[in-house]
Amino acid sequence: MAGRERTARNYRESALRPHAHYDYSLFFLVVFLVGFGLVMIYSASAYRGMVRFNDSMHFLKRQGISVIVGLVAMIVLSRIDYRIWSKPLIKKTPINLALLAYLFCVALQVLVLIIGEEYNGAKRWIKVPVLGTFQPSELSKVATVLFVAYIVSIAPKKLDKFSGFVRVALYMAPLLALIAKENLSSAIIVGGIMVAICFVASRKKLYYLIVGAGGLAGIFAYIKFVGYRAERVEIWRNIETHPKGMQILQGLYAISAGGLFGTGLGQSMQKLGAIPEAYNDMIFTIICEELGVFGAVIVIVLFVLLLWRMFVIAISAPDLFGGLICAGVMAQVAIQVIINIAVVTNSIPSTGIPLPFISYGGTSVMILLAEMGLVLSVSNEIDQRATLARREEEMY
Repeated sequence: MAGRERTARNYRESALRPHAHYDYSLFFLVVFLVGFGLVMIYSASAYRGMVRFNDSMHFLKRQGISVIVGLVAMIVLSRIDYRIWSKPLIKKTPINLALLAYLFCVALQVLVLIIGEEYNGAKRWIKVPVLGTFQPSELSKVATVLFVAYIVSIAPKKLDKFSGFVRVALYMAPLLALIAKENLSSAIIVGGIMVAICFVASRKKLYYLIVGAGGLAGIFAYIKFVGYRAERVEIWRNIETHPKGMQILQGLYAISAGGLFGTGLGQSMQKLGAIPEAYNDMIFTIICEELGVFGAVIVIVLFVLLLWRMFVIAISAPDLFGGLICAGVMAQVAIQVIINIAVVTNSIPSTGIPLPFISYGGTSVMILLAEMGLVLSVSNEIDQRATLARREEEMY
């Protein structure tokens, strides 16, 4: 009997050995999307890179460096127990890495308003030596996932009442207000992450109708009283006649030109100046033009599979904190995909949200890959426990 117990203990220690498993389906989906993104960035940016920098691979090289850094971050974070973000750094205090990440991002957003680099009339970037420009609002997304998941997980029953949601919203209000000052689209995503995590954790959902109505009213009011955002609505309503509607209109031409199977990889005509920075937020139009409806549908299916894997991990997570981390990341990816595709098809007014893993943007892809590392970390713990249960069943 003692020998069997010793053997069972050895199996248990083996099963719980750190970093034994990965969710390979999620891992390879992410790697494939990033690889596809690099191909499309090269296709969409080669002409502009040659004209501006005499190097057709200029934008590909820059994005490639960010992807490598992001993949390293994803692998490292996937090998760290995600619970480290919620554990107190000092005993009997609420100070932990999730809270510090939130406070750090608030400080960065204040810094943006003071010394931020202005581009197209908005301050959203901080210039960092060696790394170039950095967008703190992207880092704020992952900080929001960790911080909201933590404060919700310590008292989830409070969210059964509207007052519990208000409490979480008040915690997030400083960061949301600072982001919205210069970047409404990122503020919408951060707010969406917060609401999604709270929605998942609460047992009573009816009051979220009030939350949704209030959020939409706030967005509409903000748009109305901020000149250039109201102008975007006007452009959206008169896309064919408004002088500033050319980019979206050219994007629609690109989508229609692609037909069912596209003009062929690298054969887009609209990227040759008609669509400024086609490799950025408008890259989905180039996908439609070069790969057609078939290629666009494949990309959407890949995102659906990615979201499905995160959903499976979320509902199988060993604790609430892990499940809420997955729910937050899943909400962020879903919101960005929906809004980006809606913008390029002129279903909603234009706003600057990149297509996850595919659009050009170093900060965006690095942060998204780091978030995938957090989700993989949660899946790693699920797999370990499943292995332990199966081996112990085999022993007895």
